[in-house]
Amino acid sequence: MKALKYIIGFAFFAAMVIGCKKDTNDNVAFASSVNTPSKLKLLFDITQDNTGVVTITPNGEGVASFDIYYGDGTINPGKVIAGNNIKHVYGEGLFKVRVVGHSVTGQTSEATQDLTVSFRTPENLEMTADADVNNKFKINVSAKALYETMFKVYFGETTNEVPVSFLEGDIVSHVYAASGTYTIKVVALSGGAATAEITKTVIIKAAQIDLPVTFDDPTFDYSMTDFGGAVTVDAIDPTLSTNKVKKTTKPNGAETWAGTTIGTNLGFVSRVPLTATNSKMSVRVYSPAAGIHVRLKIEDHTNATHSVETETLTTVANTWETLVFDFNNNAPGTAALNASFYFDMASIFFDFGNMGNGKVFYWDDVKYLGSVVTPSTIALPLDFESSTLTYAFTDFDGGNVTVMNNPVSGGINTSNKVCKMVKNAGQPWGGSYISLSNPINFAGAANKQFKVKVYSPRIGAKLLLKVENKSNSALNYEKEVATTTANAWETLTFDYSAINLANAYQNIVFIFDLGTMGDGSANYTFYFDDITLN
Repeated sequence: MKALKYIIGFAFFAAMVIGCKKDTNDNVAFASSVNTPSKLKLLFDITQDNTGVVTITPNGEGVASFDIYYGDGTINPGKVIAGNNIKHVYGEGLFKVRVVGHSVTGQTSEATQDLTVSFRTPENLEMTADADVNNKFKINVSAKALYETMFKVYFGETTNEVPVSFLEGDIVSHVYAASGTYTIKVVALSGGAATAEITKTVIIKAAQIDLPVTFDDPTFDYSMTDFGGAVTVDAIDPTLSTNKVKKTTKPNGAETWAGTTIGTNLGFVSRVPLTATNSKMSVRVYSPAAGIHVRLKIEDHTNATHSVETETLTTVANTWETLVFDFNNNAPGTAALNASFYFDMASIFFDFGNMGNGKVFYWDDVKYLGSVVTPSTIALPLDFESSTLTYAFTDFDGGNVTVMNNPVSGGINTSNKVCKMVKNAGQPWGGSYISLSNPINFAGAANKQFKVKVYSPRIGAKLLLKVENKSNSALNYEKEVATTTANAWETLTFDYSAINLANAYQNIVFIFDLGTMGDGSANYTFYFDDITLN
């Protein structure tokens, strides 16, 4: 019986030994797969009390433990388990600290780092803080100084910030969450209580701009995208040195369609909220001459076929003016406005249709004119209904125009306001004109036909409709049409298809019964309204 007990006991012991050997073999197999230690690095943190106590924290990949050779003549190395650190007291001096990393399989690698221990205040502190070439929100910081042991950097994005420690030769990076202006501070530490610090202001710029575009916000990246030979650069307003603008040159040989995308090919951050009734944008322009075609195009940056473009003309030279672009008046040969499209990118074309010859344009303040914008320009179509605009007519040689409540409402015209023209004694050409804020966009009119609603006291009375340049009346075009009914509203159509598009026309002139002297009576009293260009 006793023998049987021993046999059973021995079998149980053998089973336990075999089981333990199996576990040990598995651990060795796992350990053998660990790579050789790599990326060894030391971080030094010296107390600032002249004691020379340095905390050494080793790091590396595939390391189970470290040997630290202090470099100051100490024979025995310090032993550190991965994740821990060790303290050592140094005197002043420059020391080459060697670290040996051990893997669990016994493989080793080593590296050496310089350690400066000084109780002297760091001097000649320099810092670099550069934007990363691949990420506009990332800043890379490095520093150097004399007598420093280590640096701490504060990136200035949060309060109660925990600084990042680094050594000379290191580059530490930070990615900001938002655009803005930040102050980066680097503090140089030595073994003494005194420190040195340096700061630098950095501007993190948003990758995309948004309307309105003013070029004055330092947190936006106002890079432009030129094409067709146009050249756009940052510039100072030629009339106001504190105002930042863009300058676009159309050099010799630039394409007729040369232009500039406002921003990058990513477009704006937000959609341009065009609708059928709120279809306008504006740009302030400083042009070298009047009568130059300026085109504005908006599109979906992901689908170039979803676009609309329109044109207007400059009216003055070497003076700022606000050009208004109405996308309901699309340029000939281009698609009509489809307000359901997603428009988020805009391009501007100066002197559109002409090869480049060196003209220079300044521009600023690109805006969407939504419904909240109070109208400030006199432009076609004219219905005389606005309570915020002043419809200023200039009378001449007996003509007299006033805007008044409609005294002959009915038929095709039941609007509230109309214009009353009384032709008094004066000259046979007596009449009146109104000046528009911008040149008439004949290029954007498909048929180039003016239409005017007229109420005449008699059949056969003639209306001469004339357009002319604001500063040179010799540049003009006119058409005359006779009324066909009396004491009722009718629409007169004026064919302007032969007009010279090279000229700019801002004035619209009205002369009733040219060649006949008026007398101010009811027989020479006319009403007109709703002037459109189609």
